[in-house]
Amino acid sequence: MIKTSVEPWIDEPLRRFVDDAGVVLALLLHPSGQVMAQHGFTKAMDVMSACALAAAIHASSAELGRLLDGKPFSGLHAGKNRQIYLAAAETARGPYIFLTVFDQGSSLGLVRIYFDEFRVNFAKAAPAPVAPPEVVLSSNFERELNRNLAVLFGRA
Repeated sequence: MIKTSVEPWIDEPLRRFVDDAGVVLALLLHPSGQVMAQHGFTKAMDVMSACALAAAIHASSAELGRLLDGKPFSGLHAGKNRQIYLAAAETARGPYIFLTVFDQGSSLGLVRIYFDEFRVNFAKAAPAPVAPPEVVLSSNFERELNRNLAVLFGRA
């Protein structure tokens, strides 16, 4: 299976999660929708679509949670034959969104257990930011998205 990331420090926590949880697809992205790592996708268009949807779902569900319950909804889960799990992972570099798809080969309980472990390993692996994070503006968003997709699919 394909397991790629834009930054090498992401590789080990992602590989460990995918192997332990037995998931079909995994996607790590910045809250803006910029892809950071993926597992199982074979087409860049699928990654772009999944990132856009995951970022939109995460942002809207977080805001709905704040309005209804005073805190963001987290760990969203849905599906019948193939299920998704969408949750946030914090690092010293800021928040990330993690989307994973799993089938009968795994379970929500296993995914949650291994995602909690992933969060810890991911936070430990993240290097300290050397500069304030670059704000993703519409002027450079497409360029950064294309660069990350090229790295993930071996075209860089």
